[in-house]
Amino acid sequence: MNFLAHIYLSFEDDEITIGNFIADSIRGNKFKHYPDRIQKGILLHRAIDTFTDAHPIARRSSKRLHKNYSHYSRVIVDIFYDHFLAKNWQHYSNTPLPIYTDRFYDLLESNFEILPEGVQRMMPYLVTDNWLVSYASIDGISRVLNGMNRRTQNRSRMNFAVDDLQEHYGSFEHEFTLFFEEVISFAKAKYLRLCDD
Repeated sequence: MNFLAHIYLSFEDDEITIGNFIADSIRGNKFKHYPDRIQKGILLHRAIDTFTDAHPIARRSSKRLHKNYSHYSRVIVDIFYDHFLAKNWQHYSNTPLPIYTDRFYDLLESNFEILPEGVQRMMPYLVTDNWLVSYASIDGISRVLNGMNRRTQNRSRMNFAVDDLQEHYGSFEHEFTLFFEEVISFAKAKYLRLCDD
C-alpha cells in the first residue's frame, strides 16, 4: 500500500496516522523512540504491508507487471492501488478528498518536529504538488512513476508502467476493489487490537 491507503487505514486517529505515514522511514526497532500511539501506527503499517505482500489478489496484480519491472512490480501496484482509491474516494469516505488531504497536511505541519528528516524534506513537495489528490488522475500517477524512476537512476523503468495501467485498467481496478475491502477489514481489526494493548 502507498501513502494514501496507509493514511486512510489509520481510521482518522491522528497519532496512528503519523506512525502509519512515517513507518517506511523507521528501521528495525527504532520505532520504540516514538510515543506509544505513534509506535502503534508504525506497527499497523508493517502489518498492512505484510498482509498486502502475501495476499493473492495483490500478488496477481504484481505478477502482471513482473516481466517488465521485476521486483519493482510490487511498488508499482501500490501506486496503482492509490490511484484507484483516490479516483473512487467517494465510495470510501464521506469527506471529499481535497478536504481530507488538507486535514492530513495540517496534521503533518503541526507535528513537523517529530517527523523523520527524510519525511521533513519530502513534505514541502507532498503538500505543494498535492500528491495525494493528484493520484486520482492518470497524469498524476505518471508524474509519481517518473519520479520513482529517477530515484532508481532509471533502472526500474517505472515511468513506462503508466502504459501497463492503461492497457489493463479494468483488471487492476477490479483487483483493487476486491483487495481493498479485505485490507480494510484486516487493518481495522489490527488497529483495534493494537489500541486495546
